[in-house]
Amino acid sequence: MSRLFLLAMLVASPVFAEEVNIYSHRQPELIQPLMDKFTAETGIDVNIAFVDKGMAERLQAEGNRSPADLVLTVDIGRMEELVEADVLQAAEDPVLAANIPPAYRDPGNLWFGLTTRSRVVYASLERVKPGEITTYEDLVNPKWQGRLCMRSGLNDYNVALTAAFLLHHGPEATTAWLQGLKANLAHKPLGGDRDQVKSIWSGECDIALGNTYYIGQMLNDDSEKDYAAAVRIDFPIFEGGGAHMNISGIALTKAAPNKAAAVKLMAWLSSDEAQKIYAEANHEFPVKDGVARSALVQSWGEFTPDRLGLADIAKARSDAVKLIEGVDFDG
Repeated sequence: MSRLFLLAMLVASPVFAEEVNIYSHRQPELIQPLMDKFTAETGIDVNIAFVDKGMAERLQAEGNRSPADLVLTVDIGRMEELVEADVLQAAEDPVLAANIPPAYRDPGNLWFGLTTRSRVVYASLERVKPGEITTYEDLVNPKWQGRLCMRSGLNDYNVALTAAFLLHHGPEATTAWLQGLKANLAHKPLGGDRDQVKSIWSGECDIALGNTYYIGQMLNDDSEKDYAAAVRIDFPIFEGGGAHMNISGIALTKAAPNKAAAVKLMAWLSSDEAQKIYAEANHEFPVKDGVARSALVQSWGEFTPDRLGLADIAKARSDAVKLIEGVDFDG
């Protein structure tokens, strides 16, 4: 066989680059720099499709023809929807198992947390003294009547918080707690976590519930940093527990046409390097033990994470929703 013929064969034969396709609840621009670094180190291309709503339904409709290898979510509730829709498969990898603490991954390895965030109290720097709120139970004290702002009780983040409260205290105490929160509201629940910060800045209320990372986002946004500068983050705990935690997580789809490359990316995202980059970019906490937080996140102070596993919280969500609806929280 001549050299010329061999060269012709090589030119005619397509060369397929490895790739990983992700369906993401998180905006691609927030994670693209991280994926670019993975590609630079491994040669594996990463394609991200932003899927704001209906991810489970989309994966079910696509079935084994789905191009998605991985899904990225921003709440344990959305991850649980994917589990219940039966569109995930276990990712068996010793690096993932070693790097991700059991409380922040599925017992059957269907999903893994990548970063964590806490549901905290936003408190007015001017009108709320440090130490006035130390527990989630403190939020129903009558002293806060007309001074509390919240987004919908049925928002995923508040459902997860209520589910955790339910696991700690049972249905009767949780119902009384929800009624106490409702009684202390300055107005009906509305808006998102950022809106609660703005309401504190305007004097509409003095305290609110929100996720930690929103403060980081607002402080880095010239149009919102003045609002965020008016509040302090206080880390409450459950009586007998710690501060409520949630995750940004990743999971392997059942279809996964590029499974080996996808699992390699999952393992890389649990590394010290990736954990630091991802957590800093999103103002969250690295899920892997021993990885340093960003300077801004460190400035919010130390706290004790709650001991409840996210998988247990996910299972209690439906009961939490019933209790929230039972007190007509948003009404």
